Amino acid sequence: MVTITERTRQVVVVTGAGSGLGRAMATGLLDAGHDVVLVGRNTNNLEATAAGHDRAVVLTADVSSADSVHELFAAVSDRFGRLDVLINNAGTFGPSGTVDEIDPADWSATVAANLTGVFLCAREAVRIMKVQDPRGGRIVNNGSLSAHTPRPASVAYTATKHGVSGLTKSISLDGREFDICCSQIDIGNAATDMTVGIGTSARQADGSTRPEPTFDPRHVADTVVRLVDLPLDVNIPTLTIMANRMPYVGRG
Repeated sequence: MVTITERTRQVVVVTGAGSGLGRAMATGLLDAGHDVVLVGRNTNNLEATAAGHDRAVVLTADVSSADSVHELFAAVSDRFGRLDVLINNAGTFGPSGTVDEIDPADWSATVAANLTGVFLCAREAVRIMKVQDPRGGRIVNNGSLSAHTPRPASVAYTATKHGVSGLTKSISLDGREFDICCSQIDIGNAATDMTVGIGTSARQADGSTRPEPTFDPRHVADTVVRLVDLPLDVNIPTLTIMANRMPYVGRG
């Protein structure tokens, strides 16, 4: 087992850290010995994630607000003097429906949370990473299997996750001369509160419904910890982790 040291300990921001995959990733990074800033809108949920971890810092923010995100990263910079890793995890499933059924307000809210929030957080993180000494850092965007192919009636969610893929590639390209790596982790059927219905009844492309297998989110957390431990001359642009038997590869 590799023991973390002051040299390898990193300052990590995790958005959407109050529940689900964000909580799993944050606690995994805390257990690995990193300083982790837990970000979300619900203080009680964030404090529940932080419980028992003396290196956790709780900060509330709305990732869809440019002012709120700016204040968040200013607070991180003031406290730690640097930022090594951003985990862009906050997001929402958004409305269910086909393109003709989606209310424009619901569309805009989904874009704000899932895509604009990733942009705003990355924008502030890159500004810090470019000028700190030593410079550089790592950004990990939580995509989805929907960044590759949709589920039925998920037009808003799917469009935002395709957008995250383009954003990830652009950040990776523009950031590399500054030693900034950007990756996307696409996760399929991790067992969280948001996906609880999938394990009992999930709508399929042929119109049928059936339960789909899920997997323990700690495996996502373990994967993120290993990704964060990579040196900045190594990047994994995209990574997919999913329940092995879920209907994704091939024709179901």
